[in-house]
Parts: sequence; C-alpha cells; structure tokens
Amino acid sequence: MATRRLTMAQALVLYLSRQYSRRDGRERRFFAGTWGIFGHGNVAGIGQALQQYDTELRYYQCRNEQAQVHTAIAYAKHLNRTATFACTASIGPGSSNMVSGAATATVNRLPVLLLCGDIFAERIQAPVLQQLESEHSPDFSVNDAFKPVSRYWDRIYRPEQLISSLLGAMRVLTSPAETGAVTLCLPQDTQAEAYDYPAEMFEKRVWEIPRNRPDVALLQQAAAWIRRSEKPLIIAGGGVHYSEAQDALLQFASKHGIPVTETNAGKGALPYDHELNLGATGHTGNFAANECTREADLIIGIGTRYSDFTSQSNSAFQNPNVRFININVAEWDAYKQHALPLTGDALVTLEELSQALGSHQTSQQYQARAAELNRSWDEEVHRIYHLEHEPLLSQGEVIGAVNAFARPQDVVLCAAGSLPGDLHKLWRTREPRGYHIEYGYSCMGYEIAGGMGVKLADPERQVYVMVGDGSYLMMNSEIVTMVQEGIHVNIIVLDNHGFASIGGLSNAVGSDGFGTKYRYRTESGHLDGETLPIDFAQNCASLGAAVFKAQDRASLQEALQSASEVQDRPACIVVETDRRERVPIYESWWDVPMSEVSEIATIRQTRRQYETERTRMKHYLKSNTADD
Repeated sequence: MATRRLTMAQALVLYLSRQYSRRDGRERRFFAGTWGIFGHGNVAGIGQALQQYDTELRYYQCRNEQAQVHTAIAYAKHLNRTATFACTASIGPGSSNMVSGAATATVNRLPVLLLCGDIFAERIQAPVLQQLESEHSPDFSVNDAFKPVSRYWDRIYRPEQLISSLLGAMRVLTSPAETGAVTLCLPQDTQAEAYDYPAEMFEKRVWEIPRNRPDVALLQQAAAWIRRSEKPLIIAGGGVHYSEAQDALLQFASKHGIPVTETNAGKGALPYDHELNLGATGHTGNFAANECTREADLIIGIGTRYSDFTSQSNSAFQNPNVRFININVAEWDAYKQHALPLTGDALVTLEELSQALGSHQTSQQYQARAAELNRSWDEEVHRIYHLEHEPLLSQGEVIGAVNAFARPQDVVLCAAGSLPGDLHKLWRTREPRGYHIEYGYSCMGYEIAGGMGVKLADPERQVYVMVGDGSYLMMNSEIVTMVQEGIHVNIIVLDNHGFASIGGLSNAVGSDGFGTKYRYRTESGHLDGETLPIDFAQNCASLGAAVFKAQDRASLQEALQSASEVQDRPACIVVETDRRERVPIYESWWDVPMSEVSEIATIRQTRRQYETERTRMKHYLKSNTADD
C-alpha cells in the first residue's frame, strides 16, 4: 500500500484541504481555510503545516481566538452548513479563548473545527508553560473544558490515531442532525511526529449531506391532524434555512392556508409581506404572531428547538386542546413538546406532507384574519420606523433607516443586546438570507467577526452589522483583520451609553437598571456619576476603518450612502440613540425569576406580578399518537 511520510500536523492540514460536501448535486470545498493565532503549542506543528500547504488550505490571521470561531460560524450559517473554517490556537489561554465560540456553534447546530494546542503526550516536560495541572489525573488540560460544548471531542496522542479521528470528526461536521463544534486536542510533540500515512487518505473525498425522510405512518397521522385542525399554525425555525426549504414552505403554507410565524433563526422563511406571514413569534414577537400562537389548536414546528424565547417559557400556547407536530432532522428536537415527531429533512418532509394533505385548506375566514393581522403589524412597523423621536433617534428608527436603505439581497447581522429582539420584530426581510441573527447563544462580540464571515461567504452582498456599544467594546478586534484582508462590511455602532438590553430587563424586575449604565463612580460609592465620554468614532478610525457619524435621520441616510461606497475596508457609522425609547413587547412574557423577598419596594411589587404571570406556564402532555 502506498504511503506518505508526514508529520501528524501536515497530514491533518493536507487531509482537510481534500474534503468536500455535496447536497442536491451541488459540490463545494468543505473547509474554506484555517483561522489561527500561533503560540508555542501550535506554531511548530500546525503552523509549519499551514505554511507548507498554504496553497492547499489558506491561512487567515485573526486578532482574537473567540472571534475567529465566530467568523467560521457565520460563514457556515450563511452557506447553510455546507462549508466552514478550521480554527487553531495554542495551549492554555489561546485554546480556552475558543470555548465560548464552540458553545455558540453547538447551540446553533453549526459546524466548526477547532484544532487546540495541548500538553506533551510524553509528559517528560510537564508542567509546561500555560499548562493547567490536576493532581488527580495527568491526562487533563484546559481543553477538557471543550467536552460539554463539543459534538465530537478527541485528543490525538499518537500520529496514527488521526486517521480514525478525522473520519469521526467529518461525520459529525457534515451531519444535518449532529453537527456543531468538533474539537481535536493536539499535543505539541505529537503534532511534529512523522508517520507513514496511507496515500489514499489524501485523495479527494466528498461527503454527501443527506435528506432523511420521516416515518410514513407518522406522516399520514400528521396529515390527519392537520385536516381536523381549525387553527393550525407553523413556527418556522432555523432548520427551514439550513435545509433550504423556504420555497417548499411557501408552497405548503399557500396551498393549505396555514399561517406562518418565525423564530429569530427562522426569520426570512417567508417574505415579510406575504399575507400568511405573521412575523416574529415568542418573547421578541409581535402582536399578530403571539395572538395566533395563543389560540392555535395545532402547532407545526419546522426546524425549531423551542427555546424559552420562542415558547415564552412554555406560556405561549394557551389553547387547552393544542397539539404539536415537529419536523426536525434531530430526533431530540422532533420529540419536544410531546409532539408527533416527523424526524426528517424539512424540505422533503414538507413536500411529502403536502402530498398527503391533497387539496385540503383551512377556512377562508382563518386565512383572511391572518392577512389582516399581517397588514396591521406592518402598519405598526411603519409607525416605529417614523417616530420622529427627539433629540436622539430611537433604536427602532435606526433599524428603519438601515432597512429602507439596504437592498433586498443585503444582509443585516446582530447577536446580542436589545437589537436582536427589535430586529426580530421590525426588520422587513425580503430574501431568505437577508437576516442573520445569532440568538441561540446570543454571544456578545459575535457581530463584527460574524459580519466578516458572511462577507467571505457571499462577497456580492452588502453586510450591515448592527451592534450596541456593549458588544462593540467586548470585541471589535476583527476590524483590523478586515482592513488587512481588504474586506468591506458596514458596521453601525449604536451608542446608548451602556448595556441597554439588560438595563431594560433590570427595570422590568424592579432593579432600576443597576450596573448597566456607563457612568463614573462618585463619592457615594455608586456608579451614578456623569456618562463616560467614549469616542467610538475615534476608536473605529484608529483600527483602520472608514468612519462616519450620524445625529439624525438625514445624516444617517447620508452616512449609509457614504459607507456603502467604501470598497477596500470596513466602514463604521456611529449613531447615538435614546435607550429609554423602547419597542413594546406586545403581550409576551419570559420567565426571569426575581427575589421572593426584598427590602426594595419595586422588587416586591414586580414579584407579585411575576407570580401571577407564571401561572400561564404549562406542560404539554396531550397524546402524540391518538387520532381522536
């Protein structure tokens, strides 16, 4: 058998360069490259291999290990999980900086490969610089922290172990049901050890991404439930996008007259102005979607994991006879809410379910009500877009200005703070991939790095990153990377002088925004002094971005035009907003427990209200098999 003598790191890099994915006959390279920051734990192994095979697998230099994972996640999400990046970091703090990124990937079911520098396999040198020792086991490092946030984890002690480990890693990375973060821990000495690897290991390999189908009997039972339902309702989750089922959903909803609501991950499943699209559902939802969700007798969840924001902490579904049908590639999610589980790909399942339903439609009255709610909600969006709030713009007005300026094919991106909730409600999505919100983990700092990932995945689109000052200050480092790579992304920084989202929640639970405003500490010992004078425009400029400032609607429109004309670097628009002018929550609720006893009167008052609202929470245990 022909072999190639390579170090473990060289074999790893060469193998990754030869991996491809294919779905519906469309083939692409699975790894677009490798992001990395080098230290003693990976520079002589993985670093040397990336240098040697730079034409096979491009290396990208980043500024923050967590940010590089966010970039890979956004890239994978925009390409519906058919491609990603690998990310490498050194032992200790370098690798552990990627833990939050790994969790973000796994929570959102998005593939990313993490190559973590590790301790020496031979242990003679122990303890090495940046090693976390354990007196209970020498087989331990900070990389063990990746175990709960990875879908596949391995430590490669011997170079030949790489062969079987890579097969396991690729199986998970390309699995529609099991994908997430894959972590390979690479001891420093093992990276540099040579082995005679089988030559066929480095031949091109194409991983077919399957479209699995649900059980036929359960499919027929689901059709029977839908026929008997008077008020069925679809909740479209991220799985609609990942399976590219938007057209199938449009045809299904239109043919059978079933209204659609959207989670944050599912937004854009239908155009915002489709008469059956009720828009955002859940705690960050609107009155149209939440009203119909409350009354529905049958919920058809498609590609959703029913997070507490979507289910309003299991208080959203109030019809005493409500049942659930779940279409999901992951069996775990398909069974949630004691649902009738259609474990399968969303696209093919919708097609087969529609065929089983034949010409069945809901009543014209029900469809007309959905259309009227769609129009009523759009009128509310128009009102918020044009508040004419003074002296500062409201956040809703900024969203409206960006939405009006952006083309249908352009992308808005966000992750944390109050912006994702407001965007979920207010953004008028016209194309499926025009809305990119990481809200499974809602990881602060995702935004700027994520915007770069989307731009790398789809260079023809303008990307509008909307980020609050809190997330901006946590991680703005990849502005430098975009300057280095000549990548243009529009970054709109909303300066609201603190953590506005959690400040609003703090007010709602009676704590008066404690610890959420950017203010000086005074002689009283409290953070209640003057607002901190942070110059975000100067900061963006110092990192190499083109910078524009906006004070009102007219100057914001001018800034958007100027920013869009920048081509070879990121453009930042800084606009101050009024954190007190908030978008309503529209009859939604979310379980945030507050103190049962307190010396603060406002907390005692909100606790009484909380106990009343909590009575709406339910367990959904109605039979998922009975036909009556």
